[in-house]
Amino acid sequence: MEKKGREVIVSALQFSCTDDVSTNVATAERLVRAAHSKGANIVLIQELFEGHYFCQAQREDFFHRAKPYNGHPTIMRMQKLAKELGVVIPVSFFEEANNAHYNSIAIIDADGTDLGIYRKSHIPDGPGYEEKFYFNPGDTGFKVFQTKFAKIGVAICWDQWFPEAARAMVLQGAEILFYPTAIGSEPQDENIDSRDHWKRVMQGHAGANLVPLVASNRIGKEIIETEHGKSEIKFYGNSFIAGPTGEIVSIADDNEEAVLIAQFDLDKIKSMRHSWGVFRDRRPDLYKVLLTLDGKNPVQ
Repeated sequence: MEKKGREVIVSALQFSCTDDVSTNVATAERLVRAAHSKGANIVLIQELFEGHYFCQAQREDFFHRAKPYNGHPTIMRMQKLAKELGVVIPVSFFEEANNAHYNSIAIIDADGTDLGIYRKSHIPDGPGYEEKFYFNPGDTGFKVFQTKFAKIGVAICWDQWFPEAARAMVLQGAEILFYPTAIGSEPQDENIDSRDHWKRVMQGHAGANLVPLVASNRIGKEIIETEHGKSEIKFYGNSFIAGPTGEIVSIADDNEEAVLIAQFDLDKIKSMRHSWGVFRDRRPDLYKVLLTLDGKNPVQ
């Protein structure tokens, strides 16, 4: 794609994971290179792509999958790749920080510089998605990162269901929102299919904040041995890129590996966002109820 002005090309990857780190990292690198060949400047890889989504089970041995942020081999490999290709790569990983553990993401700039990490704020706990067993609630707060191509906000999976997170990032200047994800079927009820709900919620974030949004999800069936027997999730893919009015401009299916591409003019979108009046007419003085859990008592 040919770019003009402050135009940026974003990409969402989608693939099936094995439970072998080297295989998955090689797949991610292959697809990042494919996205680069299509002109991508910022490439989003799915959540916890180094292995199977292990949170289907509560197992002590799965803590061995965590590694410290500093010197993390996958982050270092992606730093080299980002520098070689001149692309921005958010890298999801299971972080060990002394006795704490986080679902984290490192933001790698186009020159290979590590711009820092975000730690997932909202931690789910339901059948097949038992993340509270492994992850402390993130302590970074919602952040934005000034990359070579755009100021970006990056949050993780369950965060994508919370409009407060998207608004917090855009208030800090995020021009594009990115959500790496691992979501699929519900082991306790095969009749639940959240894919359309999942997409519509994020399309709402894009439209309400007048920014593009990129979501990357995995595909494939993963079976994990749990304390109660085998658990199975079929991840439904549907990775997508939405424009600033919430419109889907590129989307994958639920079975195939994908490299999605979309191009946006950030200056044009900025003008639209400012003229639409959403941020002019906000009333933060009336939003104190958002600092409560019950609608009455502020959280201390």
